[in-house]
Amino acid sequence: MSWIKISQIVISILLIIVILLQNKGAALGSVFGGNSAVFLTKRGIEKKLFVLTIVLAVLFFANSIANLLLSK
Repeated sequence: MSWIKISQIVISILLIIVILLQNKGAALGSVFGGNSAVFLTKRGIEKKLFVLTIVLAVLFFANSIANLLLSK
């Protein structure tokens, strides 16, 4: 396996973990749109998880494009 494929697997596992950690604090009602009038600002670890999710998603996307271009 090439290093791109290994890094893609590692990034995808980290992305799954971070997304699951984000949703752990949300109540089931808010998942289906309950209490949509209440907006809370992200603070502390919630904000760091949010930023980490964005960074990992961008890395995964870039890694996928690199894998497509280099696999030919």
